[in-house]
Amino acid sequence: MVELRLPKNSRVRVGKTWPKPAGAGNVRKFSIYRWSPDDGENPRVDTYFVDMDTCGPMVLDALIKIKTEIDPSLTFRRSCREGICGSCAMNIDGINTLACIYGMDEIKGDVKIYPLPHMPVVKDLIPDLTHFYAQHAAVMPWLETKTQRPEHEWRQSIDDRKKLDGLYECVMCASCSTSCPSYWWNGDRYLGPAALLHAYRWIIDSRDEATGERLDDLEDPFKLYRCHTIMNCTKTCPKGLNPAKAIAEIKKMMVERAY
Repeated sequence: MVELRLPKNSRVRVGKTWPKPAGAGNVRKFSIYRWSPDDGENPRVDTYFVDMDTCGPMVLDALIKIKTEIDPSLTFRRSCREGICGSCAMNIDGINTLACIYGMDEIKGDVKIYPLPHMPVVKDLIPDLTHFYAQHAAVMPWLETKTQRPEHEWRQSIDDRKKLDGLYECVMCASCSTSCPSYWWNGDRYLGPAALLHAYRWIIDSRDEATGERLDDLEDPFKLYRCHTIMNCTKTCPKGLNPAKAIAEIKKMMVERAY
């Protein structure tokens, strides 16, 4: 039998265990991925104990408490704390989601926190999203028009405006793309659920006048068609959006314009 081993530098080692808070009765255990590019060491998992009686209800509250009161070296992104900016996306209890809107009461047992999977790590829980943002920019996420600009605004009917619901709400957290096996293995060429959701948002916009060019750009064996409708993207989206449906609609438009 062939024995498959991970490279030595990919193994996650057991890290430091911090002491439990004295006198606390309601304690939760947190196992958190740690890695720094500066120390030359393999990644590790550190263990923390948080007094939940003095902590907010969300996972991000616990992370902030750990960083503030226990270990200031813990590194993660966060900003709005309301599920709008997408900064605090990470893998919590095996699910890609936003720490600021994921409640501690949704997790049974110990809390395991890792960075978004299959992304280069900058430090600890911070993924490198440079390539992800470049793919978003590649779909031209803006209104393209050719006719003369109106005096006041580009008008849109109520029905046409409703077509954008479920598309514009994406916060670019990357939870969907990093949950997609097709994106894991072909992320260099497959645009992924997030970028394609945004592509469809502009393709379907009645005010946009570059639909043909947008579809031409996506007519590629990898950019669009590496989606195999696994549906991980829709299942994990913390905003309840459906990238898989948007991708299917683009494929449908590709077929319709061919006949």
